[in-house]
Amino acid sequence: MTFIKNNLANAFTLGNLFSGCVGIVHLLSGDYQTTAICIIISLVLDFFDGFIARATNSGSNLGTQLDSLADVVSFGFLPGVAMMKMLEPFGNHFLGIELPFEIKYFGFLITLFSCLRLAIFNLDEEQQYYFKGLNTPSNTILIFGLFYAFEETGTFGFLFDRAFYLLALTVLSSWLLISPIKMIAMKFKSKKIEDNYPKLALLIGGILILLIFKTIGIPLIILYYILISLIFQNQLK
Repeated sequence: MTFIKNNLANAFTLGNLFSGCVGIVHLLSGDYQTTAICIIISLVLDFFDGFIARATNSGSNLGTQLDSLADVVSFGFLPGVAMMKMLEPFGNHFLGIELPFEIKYFGFLITLFSCLRLAIFNLDEEQQYYFKGLNTPSNTILIFGLFYAFEETGTFGFLFDRAFYLLALTVLSSWLLISPIKMIAMKFKSKKIEDNYPKLALLIGGILILLIFKTIGIPLIILYYILISLIFQNQLK
């Protein structure tokens, strides 16, 4: 029983990694609905591995490193592949210039900066009740959410008309991952309602966005998350 207790959180983390791997395979084959399901599973497992580690008092350095390694795949490599797929139709053409390489590989900037962001997070002791920079799961929801909404509904088509817009989104996404901007984390330091206004605003607003916009609302939630975090910058500590 002790072995199970000490490794249950790690099992959830490995489940996150497995789901991310499966999601990438289906993303490459064009099965975006299965990829979306895999991302949801990874998000749930990623949330509960930390929750279980705290509840069972089984947190360890191994679990911390394992969590980041799993996230590099599920929330680093996967959104990089999604951006690569978005840039693929443009081949080696950019702004009327024929380049000696295909621009789709610039999508992996997201993977590189996701890895960098996770390494910074592991070394930063300040980020207990807030994030510094956009966390990798939220960035994955933003990038894949835009891709999925376009594939399912044709929305956000303007982004897919020009490679410049997608590359600009790639650079912005990469910068947000390592930016100094404080972002809301759903960890409660206090039970006072006034101390949790940012979290409540995020939760209520996010639910309303999903109910109103449905599939289109998936990436909009992350834009709303960034906006709310900017509004409540001084309260995040």
